[in-house]
Amino acid sequence: MQKQKTVFKVAMLTTLTLSVFAGSIPYVFAGTREQAKRIHDRLAGVPPSASVLDAMENDIATGGVSGLETAAYRAMENSAFYNVTLKNFVTPWTNKDQTVFAPLNDYTATVIGMVRDDEPFNTVLSADVLYIGSSSGLPAYSMSNNNHYQALEDQGIDLKTDLVKTTQSGLTTLPASATAGVLTTRAGAEAFFFAGTNRAMFRFTMLNHLCNDLEQVKDITRPPDRIRQDVSRSPGGDSRIFLNSCIGCHSGMDGLAGAFAYYEWDDNAAQLIYTQGNVQGKHLINADNFKYGYVTTDDSWVNYWRNGQNALLGWDGLLPGQGNGAKALGEELGNADAFAECQVTKVFRTVCLREPGNPLDRTQVAQMASNFKANGYKMKQVFAEAAVYCKGD
Repeated sequence: MQKQKTVFKVAMLTTLTLSVFAGSIPYVFAGTREQAKRIHDRLAGVPPSASVLDAMENDIATGGVSGLETAAYRAMENSAFYNVTLKNFVTPWTNKDQTVFAPLNDYTATVIGMVRDDEPFNTVLSADVLYIGSSSGLPAYSMSNNNHYQALEDQGIDLKTDLVKTTQSGLTTLPASATAGVLTTRAGAEAFFFAGTNRAMFRFTMLNHLCNDLEQVKDITRPPDRIRQDVSRSPGGDSRIFLNSCIGCHSGMDGLAGAFAYYEWDDNAAQLIYTQGNVQGKHLINADNFKYGYVTTDDSWVNYWRNGQNALLGWDGLLPGQGNGAKALGEELGNADAFAECQVTKVFRTVCLREPGNPLDRTQVAQMASNFKANGYKMKQVFAEAAVYCKGD
């Protein structure tokens, strides 16, 4: 009787141990067919057809680790990966509420197209790129409404096959030098250039593409010389608040957000306005708050966060760390290590349905980020690697 109890306890402990570490070790007990189905479910969110499942099973059985990734790429051929998985992945980046319940728009479609075509994703904040639908009968792309993309969505048109690559400079009034990937799409402008002081565009770009909100990058040791006049140096009559809090965000943010000096969202015309050489009035408001503050005279920017604690964001040493305009700023942000790590973390979260929460997960994310940069910033590879890693969750 005692021997039976001991055997039972060992079995229970083994089961408990396996369940605790199921998210931390490869799923070694599933057969190739079960692994194939899990990978497909993770990526496409729908069951594979019998023929696709057979092909994926064969990929895994004959190809080892590379076979697993081949199977993942095969799963990404399903239209649901583009129409559902990627759309839900991207849509929260396009609005201040960060909700997935928003219409398809040019920001979302452009990211989906870039992922599909394996475009270098580090250019998503700087390229002269736009994806539109190619089906006949669609309303033409317009700078002043979202009808084109709403029709794509309403008609259930397959984004995998219908999206075609074009340029913003070819379809809008923006010169190529003023285009900055998704930052200058109509949806991005409406969400983040509307009203305010254009600091929202910088804040949400950091949040969505470097996975850091302003509180996380606050550094009160940076020079305050680029902080605009509208920021009081003694809020509530207490200068200590500025010196110990406000300066931490504004010294870096205002130095960088100057890149958006010529952009404005015109709510009456419902479109992005670009006034090359003329600073938008929103950058000059409330000058009496501190008249000795920085006066924006052009679209120059400087990255003070290359030094101090935020050097850990991994800025590219081949770039100068300063420049003019949104395109150059997008290159600065898109080539930071934090950008690559952010994309990988978001993919991990989407595919694995959890945060990378243990040492093995964090090692995997670091390796995926390294691979992402080394292999031309191809997002489909990141999705494939995440699906293979999490096939046993």
